[in-house]
Amino acid sequence: ASASAAPACAATWGSRAKSLDGTTNASVTNARAGRHACFDRMVVDLNGTGAGYRVEYVNTLTGMAGTPLALRGGAKIQVTVRTRGHMYHPTTMSEAVNVRGYTTFRQIRCVASGGVTKFGLGVRARLPMRAFILRGPGTGSRLVIDVAHHW
Repeated sequence: ASASAAPACAATWGSRAKSLDGTTNASVTNARAGRHACFDRMVVDLNGTGAGYRVEYVNTLTGMAGTPLALRGGAKIQVTVRTRGHMYHPTTMSEAVNVRGYTTFRQIRCVASGGVTKFGLGVRARLPMRAFILRGPGTGSRLVIDVAHHW
């Protein structure tokens, strides 16, 4: 019998800001997260074609009024989704998605919605990340943010 090999987790994504120009009439309908062997994943569901976005490490997460907001973790990622759709309202703004027990994620907070939907993603440390849009299901799309467990 042979032992199964561990996955190769060499992330080459880097930690600089990721962005895509554009705006959509779609609305954010949900935010969720998943755990993978090499990274933690945040998914923002849209009920239309992909929106413009900016995903970047920030020193301080701020609310729409510019006030600093607490976010667990050693590093903070601000996720901004540019939409013209209806506002997204999770059950709890400060804990928009439960990420307890994740390797890299510490907290996902919904900061504001309307015109832009902004999330704070608290992570263990400044680690490689990537962001991209996936089409579907149906006429919807998804903004995906992956943050590696290690460099």
